[in-house]
Amino acid sequence: MNVQLFIPCFVDQLYPGVAFNMVKVLEKAGCTVTYNSSQTCCGQPAFNAGFWGEAKEVCNKFLNDFAGADYIVAPSASCVGFVRNYYTKLFENSANITNVKKTAERIYEFSEFLIKVLQVDDLGARFEGKATYHDSCAALRECRIKEEPRRLLSKVQGLEMIEMEDVETCCGFGGTFAVKFEPISVAMGDQKTNHARTTGADFIISTDMSCLMHIDGCGKNKHTGMKVMHLADVLASGW
Repeated sequence: MNVQLFIPCFVDQLYPGVAFNMVKVLEKAGCTVTYNSSQTCCGQPAFNAGFWGEAKEVCNKFLNDFAGADYIVAPSASCVGFVRNYYTKLFENSANITNVKKTAERIYEFSEFLIKVLQVDDLGARFEGKATYHDSCAALRECRIKEEPRRLLSKVQGLEMIEMEDVETCCGFGGTFAVKFEPISVAMGDQKTNHARTTGADFIISTDMSCLMHIDGCGKNKHTGMKVMHLADVLASGW
């Protein structure tokens, strides 16, 4: 299985270890992974800020960087959801719309690729600890991902998973939302952190490092002692 790796800005700049662990897992699952070092952003920040013209330029570069027939896999439901659901809005009157639709069909978030394409749920991971899972809005609402990461985590030896209250409620990050509406964003993050702490878990796991960064900041401010982990980090543990 040939896979093109897309590494989002957050992961590339702040959490590169997540990308390396995703490669480890994909290769263990039998994939041949390639990385185009000229890749940049998917275009979502500019699009969400209202700069559609600038976003379209970035999206065009993305389409060129990931041309071909291979699967595209990313450790971020946010970026995947944007490519799937919003590229068609930018290119709806463009001659490139066919390519846009084909690209949207072959891009996958990490956990859904493992479950839906590779049909693998046990990577032989081992991680001792008690954890709770956070559904990112992009995963849940834009990519319809809920059971895939939970199924993968259920096969991790030594890991105890506990569901938190209001698990489907937003953490408050929302990209530029956290900047424009900081007090609301922090209040939502604190609520999410409190629900996670009530479970007695030591770790919060998710598919999106943007959410986890926000939750981690709120947690540290409240001195909860909880740690955040991307799904890829857990699945690459204990080999």
